Amino acid sequence: MLHTARMISPAVELGSAPLFRTGITLDTGHGAVTRATLTISSLGVHEARIGGRPVGDDVLSPGWTSYEHRLRYLSHDVTELIAGKPLSILTVLVGNGWYRGRLGFMGGSAFYGDRLGVIAACEITFADGHRQVVVTDETWTAGGSDVLADDLYDGQTIDARRRSGKWFLPDGEPEWFLPVRVLDFDNSVLTPYIGEWVSRQESVPPRKVWESPTGRVLIDFGQNLVGWLRFTVRGPAGSEIRIRHAEVLEGGELGVRPLRDAQATDRFILSGGDDLFEPTMTFHGFRYAEVSGWPAGVPLDVEAVVVHSRLERTGDFACSDELLNRLHRNVVWSTRGNFLDLPTDCPQRNERLGWTGDIAVFAPSAAYLYDVRGFLGDWLADLAAEQRAADGLVPFVIPDVLKYQPAPPEFPDPDSTAFWSDAAVWVPWTLWQAYGDRSILAKQYPSMTAHVRRVRTLLSPAGVWDGSFQFGDWLDPDAPADAPAKAKADPGVVATAAYYRSLTLVAETAALLGHDADAAEFTELAARVRIAFSSEYVDADGTVRSDCTTVYTLAIVFGLLDDTSFAGRRLAELVADSGYRVSTGFAGTPYITDALTVTGHLDAAYRLLLERECPSWLYPVTMGATTIWERWDSMLPDGTINPGEMTSFNHYALGAVADWMHRTIGGVAPLDPGYSRVSIAPRPGGGLTWARAGLRTRHGRIEVSWRTGPDGDLAVDVTLPDGVTGVLSLDGRPEVEISAGTHSF
Repeated sequence: MLHTARMISPAVELGSAPLFRTGITLDTGHGAVTRATLTISSLGVHEARIGGRPVGDDVLSPGWTSYEHRLRYLSHDVTELIAGKPLSILTVLVGNGWYRGRLGFMGGSAFYGDRLGVIAACEITFADGHRQVVVTDETWTAGGSDVLADDLYDGQTIDARRRSGKWFLPDGEPEWFLPVRVLDFDNSVLTPYIGEWVSRQESVPPRKVWESPTGRVLIDFGQNLVGWLRFTVRGPAGSEIRIRHAEVLEGGELGVRPLRDAQATDRFILSGGDDLFEPTMTFHGFRYAEVSGWPAGVPLDVEAVVVHSRLERTGDFACSDELLNRLHRNVVWSTRGNFLDLPTDCPQRNERLGWTGDIAVFAPSAAYLYDVRGFLGDWLADLAAEQRAADGLVPFVIPDVLKYQPAPPEFPDPDSTAFWSDAAVWVPWTLWQAYGDRSILAKQYPSMTAHVRRVRTLLSPAGVWDGSFQFGDWLDPDAPADAPAKAKADPGVVATAAYYRSLTLVAETAALLGHDADAAEFTELAARVRIAFSSEYVDADGTVRSDCTTVYTLAIVFGLLDDTSFAGRRLAELVADSGYRVSTGFAGTPYITDALTVTGHLDAAYRLLLERECPSWLYPVTMGATTIWERWDSMLPDGTINPGEMTSFNHYALGAVADWMHRTIGGVAPLDPGYSRVSIAPRPGGGLTWARAGLRTRHGRIEVSWRTGPDGDLAVDVTLPDGVTGVLSLDGRPEVEISAGTHSF
């Protein structure tokens, strides 16, 4: 329907978020309305209402895509809102959102355009088959709204005195509504959502309200979350309530330094009556809120609204160690907070970008916890579009807003980068393994092959990937605080190992899709890279260059060594030498427990996971964390915030260990893509006495639980849905084939 609609914008700047308006007068003589559908998109984020009622449950639509190539739209069934009403008023409020608001950490806004706009078509079908279509065009009007300012980083200002019931009623417009103009817009970039839209998920009441040492009113919601506050209040007309948001406290006050220059502040100007405030054109990452200007004598009654993409929970996990359970819940909450329309690094500071490296390693955990086929499929469509426009280069972030900003000095002249660019291969492969849908591989195949072919041009004469900028083992805990890329692991070792993994996955994808020539090409290239890796980076005694935990981890898990016995022993030695504290960064951390496990060092893997001293997975838990931190020491033991310039308390990347917890502690992994055949292989350890894992697949729910008795005997219960078979593998026992049904061992 949108092909006949035009993208419209206010004829003049209005000084507030524009409110677009039109009347829908039903054609007569065709009987009752049987169906009405509103299809809508915008440059900016929008809220559409008919007769003052929302047309759907979405917020922040149409989200953030690579606007140069794709702009999503939603279709809403509005039959109930239109049927039986000769005249209905359709209004659309449009805010800056990602299109015109601030983006990135280098400053700037309006990278995609400086004019907000809306495009919509309402198709109405009558009893006799007659069809009426109302579209955005020059007949619409636009006026100022009660939203005086809105920005995703800085917050929203709402002036309730500017609200008017006439906005939504058919008895005339406010006098300040003005004409619109048609924008030059290419309708061919319009595309439906592949995944789900963003909506309100739940509300969280305050856990505690108190005054800080300086007399400021603080609220603790008990959980680091993403969204906004909602409340109804009555106070003097023209008075202002101000709410600041932050993830942590420092010195008893709101800890805002990690936000950098993001203001994260909402302002609400009261009308004198009962005002409902909900700042739906921004979002904040916070656990704590600071409230000023609340009317004297009025009880402080607010709630936090949790907002993210509509994802269906599929996997769960629990065990006998409550700290591990809290760690797992933290992974879930960081997924929720950062899966707001796209997979972001963090939801609170002046960044919130779709960093490719983070999701490259976290996708397996995400695909267990939630059904992310559509969510990540949508993001991969943007990745492919950006990549095509960049001659095969996968940018650091998707959508690639960094191309519009000055290059940071630490990222000079970027080209393909290991782990980050490898998301083009690893994320589709993860979705194939999790859901068994070959179409995602077919759709992303050009992107996958373009990546590995581009990197081939970057190999050294010796056949390894070095000599260009790499993030490497980013945020190695031993790296200087102000130089997170200066890890112990040699960047060439990390990059070449990652490239080998991508080549093997693309070769297997080519074979699956019947591209035999490509399969042969990539298989042969992978073999050459593997030989080059050993020749350049592995000494005769088995030592891998830079001799640290990450290089052995990657060499083992990615299959670069013919014999892993030395590498496994050396890895276990290094882990022990570190006191079982984490010594890996973004590259090594997701895989180190696997590397220890497959080389026979399960006890070391458990000791590493269960360590509580910093740096470790459980140190943040002992410090009260309710999400995964960006740095192992984002908060120091004395309760002060890490003094570095880059500290977030809601980053899912280091939570990628959840994948090992699901497969090794819980014992659930796919033997065939989509879990039509399942590995049931729990490996108890670490003093755990029980664990359970459950996963809803396309075939039905899989459940595994185990417990140990006083004498150390292991009891395992397994439930497989119809059509699914499994292989039970317990340490020291022969493998057992399992059919559908419930079994006890």
